[in-house]
Amino acid sequence: MKVVHIIEALGGGVYTYFNDLSHYFGDDEIVKDLSTTIIYSGNRKEIDPEKIESEFSKGVSLIKINMVREISPIQDFKSIIHLRSELQKLNPDVVHLHSSKAGILGRIACFLLFKRKKIFYTPHGYAFLRTDVSNLTKKIYWFIEKSFQQLFGGSTIACGDTEYQIAKKLGKSYLIRNGINLEDVQQQFIRSQNSTLTIGTLSRISSQKNPKLFNAIALRFPEYNFVWIGDGELNHELTAPNIKITGWFMDRNEALKKLSSIDIYIQTSLWEGLPIALLEAMAMKKPILATNIIGNKDVVIPNETGFLFNEIEELESYLELLKVDKTRNQFGENAYERCHQLFDKNKNLKALAVLYQQ
Repeated sequence: MKVVHIIEALGGGVYTYFNDLSHYFGDDEIVKDLSTTIIYSGNRKEIDPEKIESEFSKGVSLIKINMVREISPIQDFKSIIHLRSELQKLNPDVVHLHSSKAGILGRIACFLLFKRKKIFYTPHGYAFLRTDVSNLTKKIYWFIEKSFQQLFGGSTIACGDTEYQIAKKLGKSYLIRNGINLEDVQQQFIRSQNSTLTIGTLSRISSQKNPKLFNAIALRFPEYNFVWIGDGELNHELTAPNIKITGWFMDRNEALKKLSSIDIYIQTSLWEGLPIALLEAMAMKKPILATNIIGNKDVVIPNETGFLFNEIEELESYLELLKVDKTRNQFGENAYERCHQLFDKNKNLKALAVLYQQ
Protein backbone atom coordinates (compact mmCIF):
# COMPACT_ATOMS: atom_id res chain seq x y z
CA MET A 1 0.00 0.00 0.00
CA LYS A 2 1.23 3.49 -0.88
CA VAL A 3 0.40 6.40 1.42
CA VAL A 4 1.14 10.05 0.64
CA HIS A 5 1.01 12.77 3.30
CA ILE A 6 0.68 16.39 2.19
CA ILE A 7 1.54 19.21 4.62
CA GLU A 8 2.16 22.93 4.12
CA ALA A 9 2.49 23.96 7.77
CA LEU A 10 5.61 21.94 8.58
CA GLY A 11 6.63 23.88 11.67
CA GLY A 12 6.29 23.81 15.45
CA GLY A 13 4.43 20.83 16.86
CA VAL A 14 3.45 19.61 13.38
CA TYR A 15 7.16 19.24 12.55
CA THR A 16 7.63 17.05 15.64
CA TYR A 17 4.53 15.04 14.70
CA PHE A 18 5.87 14.36 11.19
CA ASN A 19 9.36 13.56 12.42
CA ASP A 20 7.87 10.90 14.70
CA LEU A 21 5.53 9.73 11.93
CA SER A 22 8.47 9.32 9.54
CA HIS A 23 10.38 7.12 11.99
CA TYR A 24 7.34 4.97 12.75
CA PHE A 25 6.30 4.40 9.13
CA GLY A 26 9.94 4.27 8.00
CA ASP A 27 10.60 1.20 10.14
CA ASP A 28 11.73 -1.78 8.07
CA GLU A 29 8.84 -3.98 9.22
CA ILE A 30 6.19 -1.33 8.45
CA VAL A 31 7.69 -0.52 5.03
CA LYS A 32 7.11 -4.13 3.90
CA ASP A 33 3.35 -3.49 3.85
CA LEU A 34 3.03 0.28 3.71
CA SER A 35 5.29 2.75 1.88
CA THR A 36 5.15 6.42 2.90
CA THR A 37 5.87 9.64 1.03
CA ILE A 38 5.69 13.08 2.63
CA ILE A 39 5.09 16.06 0.33
CA TYR A 40 5.88 19.23 2.24
CA SER A 41 6.67 22.92 2.00
CA GLY A 42 9.78 24.21 3.77
CA ASN A 43 8.74 27.85 3.96
CA ARG A 44 8.14 28.13 7.71
CA LYS A 45 10.74 30.30 9.50
CA GLU A 46 11.02 28.10 12.58
CA ILE A 47 12.48 25.11 10.72
CA ASP A 48 15.75 24.56 8.92
CA PRO A 49 14.82 23.02 5.54
CA GLU A 50 18.29 21.50 5.21
CA LYS A 51 17.80 19.48 8.41
CA ILE A 52 14.51 17.85 7.40
CA GLU A 53 16.13 15.21 5.20
CA SER A 54 18.78 14.45 7.81
CA GLU A 55 16.33 14.23 10.76
CA PHE A 56 13.46 12.35 9.14
CA SER A 57 13.67 8.58 8.66
CA LYS A 58 15.36 7.32 5.50
CA GLY A 59 12.54 4.79 5.26
CA VAL A 60 10.13 7.43 3.93
CA SER A 61 10.39 9.48 0.74
CA LEU A 62 10.39 13.28 0.93
CA ILE A 63 9.23 15.63 -1.82
CA LYS A 64 9.52 19.38 -1.38
CA ILE A 65 7.20 21.71 -3.30
CA ASN A 66 6.38 25.38 -2.88
CA MET A 67 3.20 26.03 -0.88
CA VAL A 68 2.42 29.23 1.00
CA ARG A 69 0.36 29.82 4.13
CA GLU A 70 -1.59 32.87 2.95
CA ILE A 71 -4.17 32.90 0.14
CA SER A 72 -2.30 33.49 -3.12
CA PRO A 73 -4.33 32.56 -6.24
CA ILE A 74 -1.36 32.35 -8.61
CA GLN A 75 0.95 30.44 -6.23
CA ASP A 76 -1.92 28.21 -5.03
CA PHE A 77 -2.70 27.28 -8.65
CA LYS A 78 0.97 26.43 -9.24
CA SER A 79 0.99 24.33 -6.04
CA ILE A 80 -2.10 22.38 -7.15
CA ILE A 81 -0.58 21.61 -10.55
CA HIS A 82 2.69 20.50 -8.91
CA LEU A 83 0.80 18.34 -6.39
CA ARG A 84 -1.24 16.73 -9.16
CA SER A 85 1.94 15.95 -11.08
CA GLU A 86 3.60 14.31 -8.07
CA LEU A 87 0.47 12.31 -7.22
CA GLN A 88 0.25 11.08 -10.81
CA LYS A 89 3.79 9.74 -10.57
CA LEU A 90 3.26 8.14 -7.15
CA ASN A 91 -0.23 6.74 -7.81
CA PRO A 92 -0.96 6.31 -4.05
CA ASP A 93 -3.73 4.24 -2.48
CA VAL A 94 -4.19 6.73 0.37
CA VAL A 95 -3.70 10.51 0.50
CA HIS A 96 -3.62 12.07 3.98
CA LEU A 97 -3.87 15.87 4.07
CA HIS A 98 -2.74 17.87 7.09
CA SER A 99 -3.90 21.36 8.16
CA SER A 100 -6.26 23.70 6.35
CA LYS A 101 -4.15 24.84 3.40
CA ALA A 102 -3.02 21.37 2.39
CA GLY A 103 -6.60 20.19 2.94
CA ILE A 104 -7.78 22.55 0.22
CA LEU A 105 -4.91 22.24 -2.25
CA GLY A 106 -4.63 18.48 -1.82
CA ARG A 107 -8.32 17.78 -2.35
CA ILE A 108 -8.38 19.78 -5.58
CA ALA A 109 -5.20 18.05 -6.81
CA CYS A 110 -6.71 14.63 -6.06
CA PHE A 111 -9.91 15.58 -7.88
CA LEU A 112 -7.90 16.58 -10.96
CA LEU A 113 -6.37 13.11 -11.09
CA PHE A 114 -9.80 11.79 -12.13
CA LYS A 115 -9.03 8.63 -10.19
CA ARG A 116 -10.73 7.74 -6.95
CA LYS A 117 -8.37 7.84 -3.97
CA LYS A 118 -8.92 7.15 -0.30
CA ILE A 119 -8.58 10.62 1.24
CA PHE A 120 -8.08 11.53 4.90
CA TYR A 121 -7.79 15.01 6.36
CA THR A 122 -6.46 16.11 9.76
CA PRO A 123 -7.13 19.81 10.57
CA HIS A 124 -4.61 20.08 13.45
CA GLY A 125 -6.89 22.89 14.69
CA TYR A 126 -9.72 24.15 12.47
CA ALA A 127 -9.11 27.59 10.96
CA PHE A 128 -12.66 28.70 11.87
CA LEU A 129 -11.74 28.38 15.56
CA ARG A 130 -9.18 31.17 15.28
CA THR A 131 -9.88 34.17 17.48
CA ASP A 132 -7.59 36.63 15.69
CA VAL A 133 -9.92 36.99 12.70
CA SER A 134 -13.39 38.51 12.22
CA ASN A 135 -16.62 36.55 12.64
CA LEU A 136 -17.20 36.88 8.89
CA THR A 137 -13.81 35.31 8.18
CA LYS A 138 -14.56 32.47 10.60
CA LYS A 139 -17.87 31.82 8.82
CA ILE A 140 -16.04 31.71 5.48
CA TYR A 141 -13.52 29.22 6.89
CA TRP A 142 -16.36 27.07 8.24
CA PHE A 143 -18.14 27.15 4.87
CA ILE A 144 -14.95 26.10 3.08
CA GLU A 145 -14.39 23.18 5.47
CA LYS A 146 -18.02 22.03 5.16
CA SER A 147 -18.29 22.43 1.38
CA PHE A 148 -14.94 20.82 0.59
CA GLN A 149 -15.88 17.78 2.69
CA GLN A 150 -19.16 17.48 0.80
CA LEU A 151 -17.77 18.20 -2.69
CA PHE A 152 -14.57 16.17 -2.61
CA GLY A 153 -15.38 13.53 -0.01
CA GLY A 154 -12.89 11.88 2.28
CA SER A 155 -12.85 11.37 6.02
CA THR A 156 -11.53 13.56 8.81
CA ILE A 157 -9.07 12.15 11.33
CA ALA A 158 -9.30 14.42 14.37
CA CYS A 159 -6.19 14.82 16.52
CA GLY A 160 -8.12 15.57 19.74
CA ASP A 161 -11.45 14.79 21.39
CA THR A 162 -13.13 18.16 20.92
CA GLU A 163 -11.87 18.44 17.35
CA TYR A 164 -13.51 15.04 16.81
CA GLN A 165 -16.86 16.30 18.15
CA ILE A 166 -16.70 19.20 15.68
CA ALA A 167 -15.53 17.02 12.78
CA LYS A 168 -18.52 14.67 13.17
CA LYS A 169 -20.81 17.61 12.40
CA LEU A 170 -19.01 18.20 9.10
CA GLY A 171 -18.85 14.64 7.82
CA LYS A 172 -17.40 11.16 8.30
CA SER A 173 -14.76 11.27 11.02
CA TYR A 174 -12.38 9.26 13.19
CA LEU A 175 -10.44 10.05 16.36
CA ILE A 176 -6.72 9.30 16.52
CA ARG A 177 -5.05 11.56 19.07
CA ASN A 178 -1.71 13.24 18.60
CA GLY A 179 1.08 11.40 20.33
CA ILE A 180 4.73 11.86 21.17
CA ASN A 181 7.81 9.66 21.48
CA LEU A 182 7.78 9.24 25.25
CA GLU A 183 11.13 7.46 25.42
CA ASP A 184 12.83 10.14 23.32
CA VAL A 185 11.44 12.97 25.44
CA GLN A 186 12.20 11.20 28.72
CA GLN A 187 15.87 10.84 27.74
CA GLN A 188 16.20 14.61 28.12
CA PHE A 189 14.46 14.69 31.52
CA ILE A 190 16.21 16.25 34.51
CA ARG A 191 14.77 17.44 37.82
CA SER A 192 14.57 21.22 37.73
CA GLN A 193 16.59 22.95 40.44
CA ASN A 194 15.60 26.60 40.12
CA SER A 195 16.09 28.92 43.07
CA THR A 196 13.16 30.99 41.73
CA LEU A 197 10.01 29.28 40.46
CA THR A 198 10.29 29.23 36.66
CA ILE A 199 7.29 29.09 34.35
CA GLY A 200 7.80 28.45 30.65
CA THR A 201 6.33 27.66 27.25
CA LEU A 202 7.69 26.25 23.99
CA SER A 203 6.43 27.52 20.63
CA ARG A 204 6.70 30.14 17.94
CA ILE A 205 5.94 33.63 19.25
CA SER A 206 2.86 34.15 17.07
CA SER A 207 -0.66 35.51 17.46
CA GLN A 208 -2.02 31.99 18.00
CA LYS A 209 0.17 31.54 21.09
CA ASN A 210 -0.95 34.90 22.54
CA PRO A 211 2.33 36.47 23.71
CA LYS A 212 0.40 39.51 25.02
CA LEU A 213 -1.28 37.29 27.62
CA PHE A 214 2.04 35.60 28.48
CA ASN A 215 3.57 39.04 29.01
CA ALA A 216 0.63 40.22 31.13
CA ILE A 217 0.97 37.13 33.35
CA ALA A 218 4.70 37.76 33.81
CA LEU A 219 3.97 41.37 34.81
CA ARG A 220 1.29 40.18 37.24
CA PHE A 221 3.73 37.79 38.94
CA PRO A 222 7.11 39.57 39.09
CA GLU A 223 8.31 37.23 41.84
CA TYR A 224 8.58 34.35 39.31
CA ASN A 225 10.81 33.84 36.27
CA PHE A 226 9.28 33.23 32.84
CA VAL A 227 10.90 31.58 29.81
CA TRP A 228 9.70 31.48 26.21
CA ILE A 229 11.52 28.65 24.43
CA GLY A 230 11.52 29.71 20.80
CA ASP A 231 11.20 32.94 18.86
CA GLY A 232 8.91 34.57 16.35
CA GLU A 233 7.55 37.63 14.65
CA LEU A 234 5.81 38.93 17.79
CA ASN A 235 8.80 38.70 20.16
CA HIS A 236 8.56 42.49 20.65
CA GLU A 237 5.39 41.90 22.68
CA LEU A 238 7.36 40.14 25.40
CA THR A 239 8.62 43.15 27.35
CA ALA A 240 8.32 42.08 31.01
CA PRO A 241 11.75 42.18 32.72
CA ASN A 242 11.29 38.68 34.17
CA ILE A 243 10.85 37.04 30.71
CA LYS A 244 13.74 35.37 28.89
CA ILE A 245 13.40 34.50 25.17
CA THR A 246 15.77 31.66 24.27
CA GLY A 247 15.56 31.91 20.49
CA TRP A 248 15.28 28.84 18.28
CA PHE A 249 17.11 25.62 19.09
CA MET A 250 17.96 23.91 15.81
CA ASP A 251 18.80 20.79 17.84
CA ARG A 252 15.48 19.51 19.21
CA ASN A 253 17.17 17.78 22.13
CA GLU A 254 18.52 21.13 23.32
CA ALA A 255 14.99 22.56 23.26
CA LEU A 256 13.74 19.57 25.27
CA LYS A 257 16.52 20.02 27.83
CA LYS A 258 15.47 23.64 28.25
CA LEU A 259 11.85 22.52 28.61
CA SER A 260 12.93 20.08 31.31
CA SER A 261 14.61 22.87 33.28
CA ILE A 262 11.36 24.77 34.00
CA ASP A 263 9.05 24.09 36.97
CA ILE A 264 5.61 24.74 35.44
CA TYR A 265 4.50 24.69 31.81
CA ILE A 266 2.06 27.38 30.66
CA GLN A 267 0.06 27.41 27.42
CA THR A 268 -1.54 30.80 26.62
CA SER A 269 -2.89 29.88 23.16
CA LEU A 270 -5.99 31.40 21.62
CA TRP A 271 -6.76 28.23 19.66
CA GLU A 272 -5.22 24.77 19.23
CA GLY A 273 -5.69 21.36 17.65
CA LEU A 274 -3.91 19.26 20.25
CA PRO A 275 -0.58 20.89 21.19
CA ILE A 276 2.51 18.68 20.94
CA ALA A 277 4.64 20.91 23.20
CA LEU A 278 2.09 20.57 25.98
CA LEU A 279 2.31 16.77 25.69
CA GLU A 280 6.11 16.97 25.80
CA ALA A 281 5.89 19.03 28.98
CA MET A 282 3.62 16.39 30.52
CA ALA A 283 6.12 13.69 29.53
CA MET A 284 8.71 15.81 31.38
CA LYS A 285 6.46 15.58 34.45
CA LYS A 286 5.55 19.26 34.46
CA PRO A 287 2.23 20.52 35.88
CA ILE A 288 0.26 22.50 33.30
CA LEU A 289 -1.42 25.90 33.32
CA ALA A 290 -3.40 26.39 30.11
CA THR A 291 -6.09 28.59 28.61
CA ASN A 292 -9.50 26.93 28.65
CA ILE A 293 -9.76 26.27 24.91
CA ILE A 294 -10.21 23.35 22.53
CA GLY A 295 -7.05 21.26 22.49
CA ASN A 296 -5.79 22.34 25.91
CA LYS A 297 -8.92 21.12 27.66
CA ASP A 298 -8.63 17.76 25.89
CA VAL A 299 -5.32 17.20 27.67
CA VAL A 300 -5.42 18.88 31.09
CA ILE A 301 -7.44 17.40 33.97
CA PRO A 302 -8.13 20.30 36.36
CA ASN A 303 -6.73 19.85 39.86
CA GLU A 304 -4.97 16.65 38.80
CA THR A 305 -2.49 17.35 35.99
CA GLY A 306 -2.77 21.15 36.13
CA PHE A 307 -5.36 23.89 35.74
CA LEU A 308 -7.33 25.56 32.96
CA PHE A 309 -7.97 29.29 33.21
CA ASN A 310 -10.06 31.97 31.54
CA GLU A 311 -8.75 35.02 33.43
CA ILE A 312 -5.35 35.96 34.83
CA GLU A 313 -6.86 36.38 38.29
CA GLU A 314 -7.49 32.62 38.50
CA LEU A 315 -3.74 32.00 38.42
CA GLU A 316 -3.29 33.52 41.89
CA SER A 317 -4.70 30.47 43.65
CA TYR A 318 -3.27 27.96 41.15
CA LEU A 319 0.28 29.24 41.54
CA GLU A 320 -0.12 29.34 45.31
CA LEU A 321 -0.75 25.59 45.17
CA LEU A 322 1.89 24.77 42.57
CA LYS A 323 4.72 26.66 44.21
CA VAL A 324 4.79 23.86 46.81
CA ASP A 325 7.30 21.23 45.66
CA LYS A 326 5.27 18.23 46.81
CA THR A 327 2.10 19.39 45.04
CA ARG A 328 3.97 20.28 41.88
CA ASN A 329 5.70 16.91 41.77
CA GLN A 330 2.42 15.02 42.26
CA PHE A 331 0.74 16.95 39.46
CA GLY A 332 3.77 16.22 37.28
CA GLU A 333 3.54 12.48 37.94
CA ASN A 334 -0.19 12.57 37.12
CA ALA A 335 0.56 14.43 33.90
CA TYR A 336 3.12 11.82 32.84
CA GLU A 337 0.70 8.95 33.52
CA ARG A 338 -2.05 10.60 31.43
CA CYS A 339 0.42 11.18 28.61
CA HIS A 340 1.48 7.53 28.74
CA GLN A 341 -2.13 6.32 28.64
CA LEU A 342 -3.49 8.47 25.80
CA PHE A 343 -0.69 10.18 23.90
CA ASP A 344 1.91 7.51 23.13
CA LYS A 345 2.81 7.96 19.46
CA ASN A 346 3.49 4.25 18.92
CA LYS A 347 -0.03 3.28 19.98
CA ASN A 348 -1.67 6.11 18.07
CA LEU A 349 0.33 5.73 14.85
CA LYS A 350 -0.39 2.00 14.89
CA ALA A 351 -4.10 2.88 14.96
CA LEU A 352 -3.49 5.19 11.99
CA ALA A 353 -1.84 2.39 10.01
CA VAL A 354 -4.79 0.09 10.73
CA LEU A 355 -7.22 2.79 9.52
CA TYR A 356 -5.31 3.19 6.24
CA GLN A 357 -5.54 -0.54 5.58
CA GLN A 358 -9.24 -0.97 6.32
